[in-house]
Amino acid sequence: MDITTALLSMQAEVSLVAILIIVLLTDLFLKESNPRMMQSVSCILLVVQLALNIVPTAGEAFGGMYHSTEMASVVKTILTAGTLLVFLQSGEWLEREDSRRKSGEFYLLTLSTLLGMYFMVSSGSFILFYIGLELASIPMACLVALDKYRHHSAEAGAKFILNAMFSSALMLYGISMVYGTCGTVYFADLTSALTGTPLQILAMVFFFSGLGFKLSLVPFHMWTPDVYQGAPTAVTGYLSVISKGAAAFALMSILVKVFGGMCEQWSLLLSIVIVVTITIANIFAILQTDLKRFMAYSSISQAGYIMLAALAGDGQGMSSLVYYIVVYIVANLAIFGVISAVEQRTNGCVERSAYAGLYRTNPHLTLVMTLALFSLGGIPPFAGFFSKFFVFAAAFHDGHWLVVFLALINTIISLFYYLLIVKAMYITPNDNPVPTFRSSALMRTSLLLCVAGIIVLGLFSSIYQLLSDVATF
Repeated sequence: MDITTALLSMQAEVSLVAILIIVLLTDLFLKESNPRMMQSVSCILLVVQLALNIVPTAGEAFGGMYHSTEMASVVKTILTAGTLLVFLQSGEWLEREDSRRKSGEFYLLTLSTLLGMYFMVSSGSFILFYIGLELASIPMACLVALDKYRHHSAEAGAKFILNAMFSSALMLYGISMVYGTCGTVYFADLTSALTGTPLQILAMVFFFSGLGFKLSLVPFHMWTPDVYQGAPTAVTGYLSVISKGAAAFALMSILVKVFGGMCEQWSLLLSIVIVVTITIANIFAILQTDLKRFMAYSSISQAGYIMLAALAGDGQGMSSLVYYIVVYIVANLAIFGVISAVEQRTNGCVERSAYAGLYRTNPHLTLVMTLALFSLGGIPPFAGFFSKFFVFAAAFHDGHWLVVFLALINTIISLFYYLLIVKAMYITPNDNPVPTFRSSALMRTSLLLCVAGIIVLGLFSSIYQLLSDVATF
């Protein structure tokens, strides 16, 4: 395969590299910091990226090291759309006096992490997967520490990079065991070479542990609340959905494609981790009053639900996982958009008490937050109900009825802590609620798109059917 054919099969990655270069040159040639210009350029370029890659494609490059399926192409489009929503929400924060000079770095670092995630979901070997993982993780640590003089951002960045280094080393150790026992790191060759020897099982556990960090699965979740609280809110939103979505898809793909012959071992491991993750996250979420820490534990819990789809290990599981990621992106970013908007008007306050009586002064923001919380809680007819139904159905169909039953009980528990915020906004009295304000046009656009996603994804089952039609490994 010549280099031209290889590059054509990697059109999503090539176009994203071109966008990175344009954003970099724009930032370099601006005479002074201009957050609004950087936001406009970045958003327009991502819209172009979506238009160029809206039709799913499949292809291979570099001898099978890069292997993209139609479903992987769809996931890249979803991640790009989620990144666009984050960019639409980031303007007000970056126009703040102490953040103006960081706007160029924010967009460049975010696009760099997105490129790494592209490589993760289209990897055909552990080498390219690991390169993608590091490309996604290292700029992310810089993003977390971007507000280094405010709200413990530097501390959050240090915790993130130290935990990322540990998990990366653990994963690399597991990959070295795979290579030592099989003599190859290409996924296509490993399918038949992995026979389930004790050393290979240990390698699988180490690999799973490394990605468990990216997904915030228990017991690899301890970094999540501190990092979510300390990072800028736009970065927290990006970290909670885009990074998690890419890691979930990559983990399921590799478990099925590479470790498919060891399904009995990893199914048991995954079942235990799912139940423990959802249960512990629900318990700790109830205790939180800081909304960013609250959303951290909510994110941990949602990771457990996402992984229910991986238990199925088939096309139904893959389509339900990707559908869950789409719904999770729009619901979570709606919440983080409201948190960011309120935070800019309350001198950085993200306590639940600040939302008491919000419906009286900002009814539209209150409605957005309510719909998103209902969706995360799985209340019909919103999209979150159907996303949970599909992952439950996929796991149940594969015989994991006990895990599904325990997850269903936890879903009922989660309704309690999601409704605590609704109660604060509508019922809790407050003589001095957040004053009435109007968000920027781009922020309102982002929230409108999120609300449309929450409603439309729940009403039209054809979207899930479209995902099922391209659900291949």
